[in-house]
Amino acid sequence: MNKLKDQAFHQVVNELLMRSNSRVQVKIEACFPGKRLVGGKYHMGSHTVYLYKEEISEQCIRLFGSLDRLDEYIAVIFAHELGHSEDKELNELAALLDSPLSDREEAEICLQIEENAWRYAQDLLSHGDPLFIESIIEKSLSGYYRRLQPNTA
Repeated sequence: MNKLKDQAFHQVVNELLMRSNSRVQVKIEACFPGKRLVGGKYHMGSHTVYLYKEEISEQCIRLFGSLDRLDEYIAVIFAHELGHSEDKELNELAALLDSPLSDREEAEICLQIEENAWRYAQDLLSHGDPLFIESIIEKSLSGYYRRLQPNTA
């Protein structure tokens, strides 16, 4: 099963790199080095996307109950990280996060960064199942939208 999973990651990554014409570096790692359930991340300084096999598999199981759609799920996660790597606004938005901001301003910038990456992913995966992709996006952005809701305690 692990060999099949490894093969799925490499196949999806190669296909999307070709389709996107991206020159980003990609590193597929066994697991995220922290305690969070992070499936992927983009590092601006090295222009590298990291994908974490165990976390992506766990996320897929939690969201969809099995690994039946793992290939599609890998594609969505990788396309999102490619979105960060290709985002022309990312440097400017990231720099804004280093300036003094209110909690709301910070939340709005973080949401903008994520929405930019998801727009790119949706365009790149326009041939995919829109309901599948949208359900992942909705789950991913829910925390960002919650941060923007006024406290009603």
